[in-house]
Amino acid sequence: MRRFRGVYLVVGLVVAAVAVAVWLARRSEAPAAAASEEAQQPTEVAVKVGKISRATLRAYVTGFGTVEPEPATSGQPPASAKIGSPVAGLLAGSHAVEGQRISKGTVLFQLDPRVADVQVQKARQAADFAERALERQKKLLEVDATSQRLFQEADAQAQAARNDVANAQAQLALLTIHAPIDGTVTRVLAKPGDSIDVTTVLAEMVDLDRLVVSAKIRSTDVAVLRRGQHVDASPGRPEAPDQTTTAGTVGATVSYISSAVDPATDTVIVRASLPRQSILRPGQFVTVRILYDEHRDRLAVPIDSIVTDANGNGAFIAIVAGDTATKHPVKIGLKDNGLAEVEATDLKEGTRIVASGAYGLPEKTRIKPITQ
Repeated sequence: MRRFRGVYLVVGLVVAAVAVAVWLARRSEAPAAAASEEAQQPTEVAVKVGKISRATLRAYVTGFGTVEPEPATSGQPPASAKIGSPVAGLLAGSHAVEGQRISKGTVLFQLDPRVADVQVQKARQAADFAERALERQKKLLEVDATSQRLFQEADAQAQAARNDVANAQAQLALLTIHAPIDGTVTRVLAKPGDSIDVTTVLAEMVDLDRLVVSAKIRSTDVAVLRRGQHVDASPGRPEAPDQTTTAGTVGATVSYISSAVDPATDTVIVRASLPRQSILRPGQFVTVRILYDEHRDRLAVPIDSIVTDANGNGAFIAIVAGDTATKHPVKIGLKDNGLAEVEATDLKEGTRIVASGAYGLPEKTRIKPITQ
């Protein structure tokens, strides 16, 4: 009887173990089936959607520079001048006024002329005496009452006296200082009563209608630049929070490209001529953009919509059809103002694309469009 009880106990334990194993197996199969069912459902990704548009895109070379007076050219003098005196003396009068627009030849300063006036008067008196002596020798020579030698000496003395008058008058003229160019008086540095010499700067002038922007451009960018190209000159530094490079932008034209590279900065000097009556002023710091290429009426997409492959050998955009985004290879052209020029077959204006978030999308992805 005890032996049968032991058999029943073993059989019961086996049945219980099998029941537990079946229960555990069914329990583990349920999450796997749920995961398999979930994996079969397509993933839906929320992305921003935009459209392919048409635009004009431009390529620029950028740099920084300052506004300066135009240097001398083959046909014009420099557009700035420092006014000095060719002789030493006492400044007796000043007609220069800061901010005044004047013409070339206008009298700006007058040195004390009293000593020079005396020299001119003496020279004229000596010349009058020499002329009378020469005239007397002429009359005596006509009646053979003098020698040819005395006549020649009188003639030489008269000529020397004339030269002395001319020299004295020239010295007197040097005491009146005129404007050497057309322009505006920007600084007056001397006042009547000052004792000056040939090293003294009396005033400074600038022709504000002849200003240029002198910019430093990277040597690697200069190859695409040509004289006559359009330049946008904007006051201020872009990194300065209290300045802007958009307000007050002035159009200019490339007028000079240096052939020398500054080895310290690896830059080349490029000058752009500003228009007459420009709002920019000498010494002002500006940011320049030089337009060297322009593509009109081209298909364009937001730059953020372009994705390059891992090797950097190609680029694509994701075209939206219904609720699916499909990769489409493109060739990238100019980039400007947040847009990039694209070329590819079957691209049309107005086609919907993934404007941002296309990176990492599978080949065909179910998406949830968010219109920009």
